[in-house]
Amino acid sequence: MVISARVHYACLAMLELAMRSDDTSPVAVREITDQHNIPGPFLVQILRTLRTAGWVQSIRGSQGGYRLSVDPKQITLLDVAEAMGCQEGHSCGAEHATATDEALQRVWDKASEASRKMLSSVRLSDLVEQCRHGEATMFYI
Repeated sequence: MVISARVHYACLAMLELAMRSDDTSPVAVREITDQHNIPGPFLVQILRTLRTAGWVQSIRGSQGGYRLSVDPKQITLLDVAEAMGCQEGHSCGAEHATATDEALQRVWDKASEASRKMLSSVRLSDLVEQCRHGEATMFYI
């Protein structure tokens, strides 16, 4: 599984919104971009995708921004990665595959499955708790 910048930024944005989900005021795009050094136009595209997925709500106006529209317990990192179009790893062509290609492909498939399993086990709410308790630096993907 390839974790692109788009997926990484989407996870950061979702986590930022989840951290502030108790607050009723929306989070401005600038606050997220400043906090996480995400390019503004790129973040807006990501937030549109997340809104289409039904996970964030946009509020218009000078005091507008974005809010999480679902419980952080309902969303895993795999959900976010898949919503962002996370790509699976390399697949060798079946008609020209050698025994070596097939052996490596089995390893790539196992690695991809392990990544998917790990990402599906981590919910946004888990990361919120880690961040609030100062354990964020101990989380590894």
